[in-house]
Amino acid sequence: MQSPRHRRPARSLSTLSLTCAAAVALAGCSGAADADAAGADESKLTVVAAFYPLAWLSEQVAGDLADVTSLTPDGAEPHEYELTPRDVAATAEADVVVFLPTLQPAVDAAVEQQAAERAFDAGEPADLSLTYEAHDHEHADGEHAEDEHAEDEHADEEHADEPVTDPHFWHDPMRMAAVGDALAERLATADEANADQYTANAADLRAQLEELDGEFRAGLTDCASRELVTSHTAFGYLADAYDLEQFGISGLAPDAEPATDALTEATEFVREHDVRTLYFETLVSPAVAETVARETGAQTRQLDPIEGLTDESAGGDYLALMRANLASLQEGQTCS
Repeated sequence: MQSPRHRRPARSLSTLSLTCAAAVALAGCSGAADADAAGADESKLTVVAAFYPLAWLSEQVAGDLADVTSLTPDGAEPHEYELTPRDVAATAEADVVVFLPTLQPAVDAAVEQQAAERAFDAGEPADLSLTYEAHDHEHADGEHAEDEHAEDEHADEEHADEPVTDPHFWHDPMRMAAVGDALAERLATADEANADQYTANAADLRAQLEELDGEFRAGLTDCASRELVTSHTAFGYLADAYDLEQFGISGLAPDAEPATDALTEATEFVREHDVRTLYFETLVSPAVAETVARETGAQTRQLDPIEGLTDESAGGDYLALMRANLASLQEGQTCS
């Protein structure tokens, strides 16, 4: 199956300006979306997915029965991407919108305003069971920025210790399979005539993901190191599925700057557990991992968070990227 189509980024639209599409009934914001629709097969469902893993999953389950597009363009970091008027218009017109709450607040707002009755929440079947303390390994703009950010800190004080749910479920193939099964049911509701085909597609997808899961289990069974040290706390579900211990230097947000004590803690962890490889990600700077590596003599390797495709991606789709990650882990964790 072909990879989902991705729109190129246009001028950013802040979350607060999402009302544009609602206020003018798409008249001023929907030109690009209408242009896309003009070339689409009207007999097919229109599915809009928030970012790459959900778009890929939607494409596999929908097959040739739907036109699937991703709101987040190639090369963009999903956590940071702001929707354009075109994105908002596409969300308003889609038959089904596949999203993951809290990962992209702008998408959450667009869904609430434009597509609440047509949205599919991937987080529910994914069973997002991992949580972290909101303040773990993070700070604002510097250790000594207390005065500048005092008001914000006091405003958020009552929420400071609330756990934050890890959304990165797609690093566990079996959670992906569960979402695929549920999405097939949702697409069948929108297109009852093709319900059997959606079910069959989801079954085929599950078989592929079960094979991938088996490769990870076999490939990571016998490793010299079970400690997985990453620059961004994005691989918790992978670690949970395959008996690894994740240590994220930064928090869940990929652009979070770790405080000095967090870097010190990471350095101590690496030395204590004799970790020889630290992992940095595509789409974000490797500086955090490289800082700890210099202090400990460890090497660095790339691990793809699979949040989007780039020209430097090690594969052309989710399955290929997961297998590239497996190969990187086998080398970095010294697996036989």
